[in-house]
Amino acid sequence: MVPLRDENPVKITPYVTYGLIALNVLIFLYELTLSPPELVEFFRDWAVVPQELTISFEVGVSAFSLHEWMTLITSQFLHAGFLHLAGNMLYLWIFGNNVEEQLGRLRFLIFYLMCGMLAVFTQWFFNLGSTIPSLGASGAIAGVMGAYIFRFPTVKILTLVPIGIFLTTFRIPAILYLGIWFLQQAFYGFASLEVPMTVGMEGGGIAYWAHAGGFVFGAILGPIFGLFDRQLENEGASGPEEAG
Repeated sequence: MVPLRDENPVKITPYVTYGLIALNVLIFLYELTLSPPELVEFFRDWAVVPQELTISFEVGVSAFSLHEWMTLITSQFLHAGFLHLAGNMLYLWIFGNNVEEQLGRLRFLIFYLMCGMLAVFTQWFFNLGSTIPSLGASGAIAGVMGAYIFRFPTVKILTLVPIGIFLTTFRIPAILYLGIWFLQQAFYGFASLEVPMTVGMEGGGIAYWAHAGGFVFGAILGPIFGLFDRQLENEGASGPEEAG
């Protein structure tokens, strides 16, 4: 199932959501200018390498540790291919603007980055010794989805669904669409406990624990950051609406 849009207009211009999408795209375009060896080095420098992150906690504060801790943020803006980028940005575009409107721009940005960091830690917990660079925005976006499902459970998601060789669309409530998505991530996460995994991609691997962890932390942090504080303000606001 592929989400196309939600039926949940906003009354603001979601500059942070647009800015995050633009930054991810620009960094991916830079990645395309690199040769394969340069790209591998770039990922090793700015993605999270679980084994090195583990070492950084053992050695304490140092230039090495500070760099590794910085990758908890920089890794969120790296992608391993066009489909990896496109899928993440589609979900951010659909669900990010509404959560940004509820939290406010600055709080949304902090919330987004924190969800991404906590998602990395969730996956890292199961891969302490991995030497493969881990990357992607999906953990942070999962946090946005975790907040969305609690704030807008009944909003319909226009979803592209394959039925045999045909494609059709259904309007699926967010609580059902995102609930199924979360259960899939948790199920595959448990099923992969005996399989080497990484936060980013390893031979096409998917960071199920990062997705599930980001989703849970998003659901927890959303209300703390004020997910429900702007309800009356938004319902009474007027002005142009932006779909999506």
